[in-house]
Amino acid sequence: MSAEISVTMEGHVAILALCRPPNNFIDTLLTGQIADALERLDEAPACRAVVLAAEGKHFCAGADFSQANRRAGDADASGRTIYTEGVRLLRSKKPIVAAVQGAAIGAGLGLAVVADFRVTCAEARFAANFTRLGYHPGFGLTRSLPRLIGAQKAHLMFMTGRRITGEEAHAMGLADMLVPHAELRAAACALAAEIAEAAPLAITATRATLRAGWDAEYEAATAHELAEQARLRETADFREGTLASRERRQPRFIGA
Repeated sequence: MSAEISVTMEGHVAILALCRPPNNFIDTLLTGQIADALERLDEAPACRAVVLAAEGKHFCAGADFSQANRRAGDADASGRTIYTEGVRLLRSKKPIVAAVQGAAIGAGLGLAVVADFRVTCAEARFAANFTRLGYHPGFGLTRSLPRLIGAQKAHLMFMTGRRITGEEAHAMGLADMLVPHAELRAAACALAAEIAEAAPLAITATRATLRAGWDAEYEAATAHELAEQARLRETADFREGTLASRERRQPRFIGA
C-alpha cells in the first residue's frame, strides 16, 4: 500500500485513510491511489463498507496552490487528471462513509461528496471556494453538490465560496451526522458497521440502483468543468486569486 494512503480492516469495515498530513492536499496521484484501493476493496468479500478518513488536521484542503506553477486539473504523463481519476471513485461498488474533520475545501469537498454519507464535527469547514480563486468548480461538484443539498444551497456555496461550519453542513444536509471531534472516526466506523450488518449482495444491488447513471453524468460534468478551468486559468483573475490565496489576503479581481 502507498505511504500516502493506508487501508485497515475492522470486521467487515475497511478504513481507507489519506496520509498526507496536515492538509492532505489532493492531486491526480492521490486520487488514483484512492480509486485503486476502492477497486481492490470491491473485490474483497470481507469488505462490506468503507470509511474514508484522513490523518492530520484536515480531511482534505483541496489542491495545493501554494506554488506558483501549481495547476489543478493538469494531466500527468499518462494523460490522467484529478478529474478523470475522480470518475473512478463514482464507480466503486461498496458504501462509503466519510469522516470529515478540519477542512473539506474545493476538490476536498468533491472527495467528501463522493461518499454515500458524511460524519463531521462542529470544527469542520466545508467550502466550494473555486470562484474565490478565479476558477470554475471541478471534481464533478456542479452535479454532485446540487443533488446532495439542493440547487439553491449549492448555488450559494459556489457563488460566495463561503466556508460552512460543521454545524451548518449538518443543518443543510451536507453532513449526515454531527459528533464531537474526538468521536469522529469511531462514529463513522459505527455507521459503516451498521451498514455492514445488512445483506452485502442486497446492499451493493440497492446502491447500484440508487446511483445508476451517476458515473456517466459525473464524467460529462468533469469534462465540461475541466474545459472551463483551462479557459479561466489563463486569466488575470485566476493569477490574482491563486496569488492572494498564497499570500493569505483578499483577492482584487478585475474581470479579465
